[in-house]
Amino acid sequence: MSLFSFFSRTDFRKLYAQGAIIIDIRSVNEYDNGRIPDSFNISIDRLAANMDRIKHYTKPIILCGTDSSRINQAIRILKSNGVKNIYNGGHWQKLIEKIR
Repeated sequence: MSLFSFFSRTDFRKLYAQGAIIIDIRSVNEYDNGRIPDSFNISIDRLAANMDRIKHYTKPIILCGTDSSRINQAIRILKSNGVKNIYNGGHWQKLIEKIR
C-alpha cells in the first residue's frame, strides 16, 4: 500500500451509487438487529464457505461490521483467495452515513 493510498479517502457514496456490494461480516443475530438496506450478511466465519459466490462479484465490495480487527481479518481472507477491489467500510452504522 502506498503512502498516498493510505491517506486517500474513499468515496463510499460514489462506490455505492455505482453498484458496490456491501457485505456485513457480523453474526446473523447482530445483523438481524440492524443493517444497511440491500447489504448481504456473510459472517466472518462463513466467508470461506461463500468464497465461490464472492469471487463472482464483479462490482467493488465494501466490508462492514462493528470491529475493525475483524473487518481487516476478512479483507485478508478475501485477498488471500484472489478477491480484489475490496474496501473497508468500517462500522456499519457509520457506513450508512457515508453512503447517503
